[in-house]
Amino acid sequence: MPGRGPLRLVLCIDTQLQCSRGSTTEPADPAPGRRRSRGVGDDGVLRLLPARAGRARYPAAKVRAAADRLGYPGPHPGARSLRRGRAGSLGLILGERLTYAFDDPQAARFLAGVAEICAAEGVGLTLVPITGAASDVQRVAEAVVDGFVVWTTSDDDPVLDAVAASGLPAVVHAGPDRPGLPVVGIDDRAAAGAIGRLAFTGAARPAVLSFPVNRDRARALVTGPPGPAVTYPVTRHRWDGFLDAWRETGGAPAGLRVAVCPANATAHGEAFAAELFRGDDPPDSIAAMSDELALGALRAAAANGRSVPGDVAITGWDDSDAAAPAGLTTLRQSLRDQGKRCARIALGHPRPAQTQDPAGLAGDPAHEHPSAGSRFSPAVLTGSAIPRPRPGGATGGRPGGRRRTSRWAASAAW
Repeated sequence: MPGRGPLRLVLCIDTQLQCSRGSTTEPADPAPGRRRSRGVGDDGVLRLLPARAGRARYPAAKVRAAADRLGYPGPHPGARSLRRGRAGSLGLILGERLTYAFDDPQAARFLAGVAEICAAEGVGLTLVPITGAASDVQRVAEAVVDGFVVWTTSDDDPVLDAVAASGLPAVVHAGPDRPGLPVVGIDDRAAAGAIGRLAFTGAARPAVLSFPVNRDRARALVTGPPGPAVTYPVTRHRWDGFLDAWRETGGAPAGLRVAVCPANATAHGEAFAAELFRGDDPPDSIAAMSDELALGALRAAAANGRSVPGDVAITGWDDSDAAAPAGLTTLRQSLRDQGKRCARIALGHPRPAQTQDPAGLAGDPAHEHPSAGSRFSPAVLTGSAIPRPRPGGATGGRPGGRRRTSRWAASAAW
């Protein structure tokens, strides 16, 4: 059909395709010879559009074959996301170095839970690491995602405001609280109180191996309650819970030493515990905020000739794969289940009704506290209880040695 103008190829995804002509005002075709060599005519406009009554169908296979020969890969993913209104990916904001998501056993469990839901939903997963730099907010604002999961961060982290301002579905794991952003996690203070009562029974010189207290990640040995400088909510709540347990035994706040580690790593727990054991007042009980720190304390105890639980009681947190072989008394929570719950919320799934199970079985899904819109999941104490004399002739459990399981359910404190 001569004189009808140049040809252009427009691809649209459909199974029913047709050929239609375009305007005669198009600019001159720069390469008619190349088009003809590909089997495409030099007049009319070829569009791959749904066939309609009275219009001829054009074989989809032939058009796609021509596109392949021209080296056209198909619509750009960015353009496709604009058309669909979805990016097809979930953003996980990680307030740690990027490798932490793979190196730390509990972070890996959480990531696996998020990834499981993403796989089931057919969406990708975009890791958005934040480092405390000024570029963090811009990195979050420019992330092409359908929703955000925020791994626990500090109270003063500006990325929380950036997430809230995005208008996308979002959820924070373990805190901090922000209006409009639900929180998934356990009641850390109540859980720390439960395992702290086990760790500090009969103790005279207790200590806590702590996570970093803020984004400065300074190493320190302190006593007393957490102050305003403690801006990581998980650290603050567990510290408060351990202090509650120590007070219940009759101890003064100044009698509980808190060894703040710069990172959650076995090497840091081992180094700080060894320093305490070599000091003038070595601890007879150590409650760690993670199994990684507790496993380091076990190594330090062995290296310094301290028997567990005879000379020192040591407890962990999370029930990692390494806890049982080490005989470590610990607290179990399902980070994978919490990751799955976070992913569902961030992908816009309706929140389920509150279904709190007073039995607190391990692996139960997280539950919602309707008054605050926050969520929590149960935790379970695992380990052994070996009687040891208390002051006054009573006996109490001392963790360590043979493991056995006792149960504790997180209360709806949020």
